[in-house]
Amino acid sequence: MRIDKFLWCVRLFKTRSLATDGVRHEQVMLNNRLVKPSAEVKVGDVIALREPPIWRSWAIIGIPGSRVGAKLVPGLLHEQTTFEDLERLELARLAKAHHRDPGEGRPTKRDRRDMDRFTSE
Repeated sequence: MRIDKFLWCVRLFKTRSLATDGVRHEQVMLNNRLVKPSAEVKVGDVIALREPPIWRSWAIIGIPGSRVGAKLVPGLLHEQTTFEDLERLELARLAKAHHRDPGEGRPTKRDRRDMDRFTSE
């Protein structure tokens, strides 16, 4: 099975085109090598996916026939990412969310109501 199709089938990417783009933009490694979207995967291979600031890795246990439900994914992949790396990823996510200044980005529902009240008066 192609690596882009496999990544989509095991729900590591939402769409197959996003999986293809991820492989093309060097966000995916197969057996510690950057590959093209057409690279073939087989049982026993190791896939690494770039989630800044770390690389998450999984060992392939099985190959699905088509896209599978979320409950079936653990039977196809075994995560090999170390606990320390997962902890570092969570800290990076928290730090990013903590530094959002009020008023930046998309308005919240409350912000939108305040703006509507201000412009209607």
